[in-house]
Order: sequence, then C-alpha cells, then structure tokens
Amino acid sequence: MKKWLLFLMIIAVGLFSNTLLMQEDAFVFGDPLPDAPELAPRGDYNVGVRTLDMVNPDQVDVLSATEDDPSPIYDRPITVEVWYPSTATDDEQSIMYDSFYGRSDQPDQRPLTPFSFPGRATRDAEADFSAAPYPLVILSHGFPGYRLMFTYLAENLASKGYVVVSIDHTDSTFDAVGEFSSTLVNRALDQLFVLDEMGRLSAESDDANLNGLVDADNTTIVGYSMGGYGALAAGGAGYNGFAAAFGPGQNLDTVTAGNEAYAELLDDRVKAMVLFAPWGGEMAGIGIPGQSLWDEPALGEITVPTFWIVGSEDDISFFSGVQQLFDWSVNSERYMLIYDNALHNVAPNPPGPAAVEPWQYDSYNDPVWDEARMNNINQHFITAFLDHYIKGDEAMQDYLTVPVENANDGVYAVDGEGNFTEEHTYWTGFQPRTAVGLSLLFNETGE
Repeated sequence: MKKWLLFLMIIAVGLFSNTLLMQEDAFVFGDPLPDAPELAPRGDYNVGVRTLDMVNPDQVDVLSATEDDPSPIYDRPITVEVWYPSTATDDEQSIMYDSFYGRSDQPDQRPLTPFSFPGRATRDAEADFSAAPYPLVILSHGFPGYRLMFTYLAENLASKGYVVVSIDHTDSTFDAVGEFSSTLVNRALDQLFVLDEMGRLSAESDDANLNGLVDADNTTIVGYSMGGYGALAAGGAGYNGFAAAFGPGQNLDTVTAGNEAYAELLDDRVKAMVLFAPWGGEMAGIGIPGQSLWDEPALGEITVPTFWIVGSEDDISFFSGVQQLFDWSVNSERYMLIYDNALHNVAPNPPGPAAVEPWQYDSYNDPVWDEARMNNINQHFITAFLDHYIKGDEAMQDYLTVPVENANDGVYAVDGEGNFTEEHTYWTGFQPRTAVGLSLLFNETGE
C-alpha cells in the first residue's frame, strides 16, 4: 500500500473515532465505567473551561544562561487551563480539546503529532457563583507533558465544586521541550506563581467570571512525576544541593532547603497535596542509584495532608524512591495508593483514539492496568481526600479508612437482604471484586 494512502486512512480512522466519541452517549475520559467506585462519577455542577495566558515577571531565564551571565532575567510566560462550576446547560456540555503526541525535541523518534479528543465542559461558560468562592486545585504535568493530560480529573473536580487550574510549564510541554535544567528550577516556582495569580484575579480582577470565584486560601497542588517533584518543594520540602549537578547551578538556590529565599517563597495557602509518582527520590534511572534530590529532614517540613499514588513497578520515579519520600514525610498525615504491577503512567488520560504508533502510547498508557479504570479510581480517592481535608466533610473518612491495606485480602460479605455482615472487610465504595490489585497505606503525623 502506498504511504500516502495509508496516511489518509489513518487520518480518516482518527476522525471517525473522534466523531463517534462525540455522540451524546459516547464514552468520554473520566466517565464512570460499570465497575467504577462510588465517588468516581461527576458532581452536581456543569463545567466551564477557559484558557488564561499569564506572565511571571523577572524570572531567571535558565535556557539563556551563560558563564558570563548565569542568571539572566526575563518575563516567563505561562498558559493555564481553568475548569470551574458553570451555569451551562446539559446540552452545552460538549467540547473538543487539542493535544499532542510526541516531543518537539525528538522529531525522528517521536514526531510531534496533534490530536483532538472530547470532553464534557463548555468553553468560556459563565461561572456559577452560587457556592463561590471554590477551593483551588492546581494540576502540574510531568516532563514533558501538557495541561490537557488530566481532563478526566479536572472536569470531575470542577463538577464537585472546585476551581481547577492546569499549567503548561514553559520549556516542558510536548510541543516546546527545553533543557531539563529549566524544569528543575521552575517547577515549584510556576506552581506557587499560579496560586498567587489565581488568588489575585479572584480578589481584584475586572473579569466578572473570575472575581470572587476562587478560594485560594484553600489550595491543593496535584503533581505528576516532575509535577510531584515541584509540589514537594512548593509544600515545604526544599531540595538538597545535588540537583545543581544537572546544570542550573545557583539558580536552584531559591528552592533549596535552608535558603532564606526558599523560606520566603513558601505559601501557607497550600493546604493539601496529591502526589502522582513524584520524581526525584531515586536516581537509578539516570545511573545514580541511591541518590535523592532531598535529604530526610526536608520531607519532615511538609505538614499538610498528602495523598500519594504510585505503581509498584514504576520505572521512572521508582517505587522505592516514592516509598522513601513517603516514609520521610513524618509530619504529614498521609496515604499511599499503590497500583500493583503498574508502571509510571498512573495519572494521565488514556491514549486518545488517534494513537496508532507504540510511541504515541508512551505518555498515556499502562501495559497492565486499563487507564480508564485507573482514572475512575483516582477520581474516587481524590474526591474523598479533598472533600475531607479541604471541605471538612467527615463522612469522606469512611472511604479513606480501609479495613485491610491490601484489597486482595478484603472479604465482601452480605446477608440475604444485602446488608454487610461482620465478616465484611472490603473497601468502602467498591463493588465486589473491583478493588483487586490495589493497596492503600496510611500513616498519621509522627509515624
């Protein structure tokens, strides 16, 4: 078959798949599967979405640094996507998002390939202020990544009364991959800047759809991989000096433990964190086994509740590295959800319908777990965690307190009328046989 004909067929299949997915009853990323746990479905609000372009002034331009000028200054552009409770009607809850496969810095191995996928939100809809201000959730992608990798989670949380802001980290997106040193320096700085900017816009913006919308005093940072690396620093765990070996040198001082500038950077409006496979606890993947970007006392500086999610076979952040960071966070009331046999991709949407090459799956797929099922499980537990710790809903504790750490050891036991018996030890909110392969650890403050 001629290559041009094959190419046209691939495009046609992708367009046909997207058309099917946009049908009224078609599955959209984040929709609950039949085996979804109880808190996975959406909440009561319809969802609006908009794009904001922000500028963080007077930042170090890491990629322009030279020996003579190691810390040049520029105004750092940051694009974010914002999801929020809206007044849109049910029949307006249809959108197409534009994303990418591949990497701009690897045009031969992973050519940059745009694709579209559907969601359930309304572009630029009017905000619903009936229960405003809403707690803020900041989403931070990996390296490289994109702000639209988490629509399943962003739309879900917005429908439950949160304002969710997902960052395009400059120099770190699929379509504009820069040197890794920029990501090392800027990740936590970007997260805290977006927190500050969303708080400012809600307090003083002339935009009627933003003013009064956000409760920035109750902020959660959700970070995946390098986003988790940044979130830990944004939450109080300053890095040790080892990261300077990657090239940024003194530009990392601002986020280094013990530095006065770092202490001034921290923001007590961060009230919780969700950490998807945070990178930096184990450097075996780059040939430096046993090395961490933190020292143990630094993790002890985290005092807010944390929820950690990781695959037992993670080959990027490494389970042992994430486990060590979790164990060191002794002053955080914390949970760790473990997907048995999963690799690193425990956070993103599933691969979109246009993925026709193995490399296009790399940033989305897990070879063992169904990603749509993982999305539902993530939605369930993050809802319970945020509603409990951010909104103060004590009933959510039932979903976080599991009778047995390893769900495989749980027993689903009901009587003839469907009531749970004394033998019942299955996880709350899960149907029988649907928590297989999961473990949930819990450590109180001081443990």
